[in-house]
Amino acid sequence: MQSSSTPTLAVRRWWAIMPIVFITYSLAYLDRANYGFAAAAGINQDLGISKGLSSLIGALFFLGYFFFQIPGAIYAERRSVKKLVFWSLVLWGGCAAATGMVSNIPSLMVIRFVLGVVEAAVMPAMLVFIANWFTKSERSRANTFLILGNPVTVLWMSVVSGYLVNSFGWRHMFIAEGLPAVVWAVIWWFIVKDKPAQVSWLSDQEKRDLDATLRAEQAAIKPVKNYGEAFKSPAVIKLCAQYFCWSIGVYGFVLWLPSILKSGSTLGMVETGWLSAVPYLAATIAMLLASWASDKLQARKIFVWPFLLIGAIAFAGSYLLGSSNFWASYALLVIAGAAMYAPYGPFFAIVPELLPKNVAGGAMALINSMGALGSFVGSYVVGYLNGATGSPAASYVFMSAALLGAVWLTLAVKPQGLVSTGAVARS
Repeated sequence: MQSSSTPTLAVRRWWAIMPIVFITYSLAYLDRANYGFAAAAGINQDLGISKGLSSLIGALFFLGYFFFQIPGAIYAERRSVKKLVFWSLVLWGGCAAATGMVSNIPSLMVIRFVLGVVEAAVMPAMLVFIANWFTKSERSRANTFLILGNPVTVLWMSVVSGYLVNSFGWRHMFIAEGLPAVVWAVIWWFIVKDKPAQVSWLSDQEKRDLDATLRAEQAAIKPVKNYGEAFKSPAVIKLCAQYFCWSIGVYGFVLWLPSILKSGSTLGMVETGWLSAVPYLAATIAMLLASWASDKLQARKIFVWPFLLIGAIAFAGSYLLGSSNFWASYALLVIAGAAMYAPYGPFFAIVPELLPKNVAGGAMALINSMGALGSFVGSYVVGYLNGATGSPAASYVFMSAALLGAVWLTLAVKPQGLVSTGAVARS
């Protein structure tokens, strides 16, 4: 039972932890997503990259990201989120800035792959970090503030990158957008602590209250001996497949939206940047509303699959409109973008309610690694289809079908089987 000091504790944690979480993931997302602007701005012509190879290079990040999720999560769970993220920040900022200095295709391919490797640990590490600081009734909103680093970053990045590319070229864009991660690494090292017990800005009573609540939540979850048992559970397997399909749509959209807009209109890079930003503004609003409602009702699945269905319908609508109506198709892309992002907070709140702390981080990493594989498939296939057909129509169908698969898999998840009676949120 929490004491009457809990409301003060909750406010203090939100203000102290969430800005750190948000900025860290924002910088990670900045350095993986800006390749789409370089592709739209002429990196292919400058380095002699074919259309098919361009889609592979854009997607190579996710291949590196796929392989190193679980080791990162295990280190974060058993050792230290602080140390892991510090070195990740330094290395990915360096890789991102180095992208602006490449002179040939092999070096670009290596950097994109290594960038994925060094960013791989960040998402599962930050989810472990949040689970150390926030309770079940807060977790959807906390996860959303983490993942808001994605659409909010792409929102301002789309505008800033458009101006940087237009004024200085793609090389200077990569350098200018890579260095902030290195600066933030120094700040991160001095302000972050892994656990509430390590900070001085909480009273002893506040620390005890939070610890007691988190322990009570763990006691309500059925024990799971090890990662092998967790990874073989039907719910985790289905969530892996679901996130694979969902990520095909998200990253096919994120990486190639600037190129789709540029090729479908006579707009310049600055205007393309502004138009690319709008779906992420809508996504930010949708994410906040969905996570608030999910925590308020303590329901998860009902705030996941309906949004993904809307995204699938919007992509299908863009396909049916064809290239003859740019603005109507663009409006549907805005809807698709918002709908794909809205469920992130509720989705990542599911696993800590399914599995105990000793395996939850690894399970989230496994799910996220399958999302990375889906991101590789989505970014590669969408880029390939756009280049091969000269139109985004085929990629709209592909992303729509992937999201429909994610809807079906979400509905198929039955989390009650892993959790003791009364412990699972309504779905």
